[in-house]
Amino acid sequence: MTNQSTERTILVTGVNGQVGFELARSLQGLGRVVAVDRSALDLSDLDEIRRVVRDLRPALIVNPAAYTAVDKAESDVDAAMRINAEAPGVLAEEAKRLNAALIHYSTDYVFDGTKDSPYVEDDATNPQNVYGASKLAGERAIADVGGSHIVFRTSWVYGRRGKNFLLTMLRLGAERPELRIVGDQFGAPTWSTTIATLTAHVVAQGLAASEGDASWWQEKTGVYNLTASGSTSWAGFAEAIFEQANPALKPKVTSIAAAEYPVPAKRPFNSQLSGDKLAKTFGLRAPNWIDALKLCFGDGLSV
Repeated sequence: MTNQSTERTILVTGVNGQVGFELARSLQGLGRVVAVDRSALDLSDLDEIRRVVRDLRPALIVNPAAYTAVDKAESDVDAAMRINAEAPGVLAEEAKRLNAALIHYSTDYVFDGTKDSPYVEDDATNPQNVYGASKLAGERAIADVGGSHIVFRTSWVYGRRGKNFLLTMLRLGAERPELRIVGDQFGAPTWSTTIATLTAHVVAQGLAASEGDASWWQEKTGVYNLTASGSTSWAGFAEAIFEQANPALKPKVTSIAAAEYPVPAKRPFNSQLSGDKLAKTFGLRAPNWIDALKLCFGDGLSV
């Protein structure tokens, strides 16, 4: 990152998404943040990606935008692959061309969920659905370019915007006295603000260390797990949501097996990701998922 005219320009994609929105806020003060939505940067248009990046000439690209419709992806393979696999590769190429860095987000769904302990970054991948396969292909496309990059794998993302489990539970809980929720899949519900805040800490470290020198980003290049600490089931997550929302009016949550709730895309039974590498490399630890959930409700969540 030696070009002083672009040194502190940060391009954030997917600003209307739950993570992109929070990133646009958390990165303020670290540089000139240019946050774009799909109308300004459509990741399904690879030529448009090149045009936008070359016009802006950012020092850092942060890419939370993705095709996230997990079940729809099973029948919409081309679109999922274009946005989740091909587009990140193009972003990586353009970042390398500018001597810039790329931060990208991936998923727990790159694993098959059969491990009986939290996954570490070097564990063998084996996605069980198209979405997971497309995200893994994106990771590999970025790595193949050979530029400076950080890929954060996260899981069970929720927040105040977009479509996510938290907002779905609040809606259904207001409509029904009882909800049947999967109780044999386990992971770490991760607040979008947690992802954005920890990303901002990493960016701050990188910008401070790389003034006139891109070696910090190259040294840190690789994949890191970024999820809340602790774990629960989807049913346990639902119980916690209703406890925070309004304990007096919470619906009954009945735990069921995943087999009782068939969906097009197979999900891993174990989505737990170890945060040890993130802590060792950057000195950062995510809060426990229940503590983050409490903060989410205390941060203006409308219920």
